[in-house]
Amino acid sequence: MQQISLEEEIMSLSVSHSQLKFLRDENVKKRLEAFLKQRGFDIISKPKGLSNGKIAEFSKSEQRVLITNDWHFTDSSKFPKDKIFSVIWLRIPQDKPDALLESFSVLLKDKSKVEDFEGFLIELREGGEFKSSPIKSSKFVRFTK
Repeated sequence: MQQISLEEEIMSLSVSHSQLKFLRDENVKKRLEAFLKQRGFDIISKPKGLSNGKIAEFSKSEQRVLITNDWHFTDSSKFPKDKIFSVIWLRIPQDKPDALLESFSVLLKDKSKVEDFEGFLIELREGGEFKSSPIKSSKFVRFTK
C-alpha cells in the first residue's frame, strides 16, 4: 500500500473544493494565501485598513469564508450570519506558520463543501483541532446597553 503525504492528499482534493472561496484578513500571514492558491483555491485579500464592517460585507456579498486572527469577528451581535458569510478564527500563534498550514490542511480534509462553512464560525487550533458553531442571526441576538 502506497502512502501519500498530507500535501498530496490536499492537492488531490482541491478539485472538490473549487467552489470554496476565501478572504484573507490583513492580520493573517500571506503564506496561507499562497498555500491555498497553489492548491487551486480562490482566495483574495482586501487592502489594509478596510473596516471590519466592510470586510464582513464583502465576505457576505461574495460568499467568501473570512480567515482572520481578529476575535471581533466572533461576536455575533456585531457580525450576525446575515452580515457575514463564514469565519475561520485562527487560534494558532503567528510565529508558527508551519502549524497554521498543517492545521488548515486538516480542516480542509474534513470540510470540503460550501455548506460546511456557510453560516459557521470555525475556531481553528494547532494540531488541526477545530470547533464549528453556527453564527447567530441578528433576530436572535439580544442587544443590551
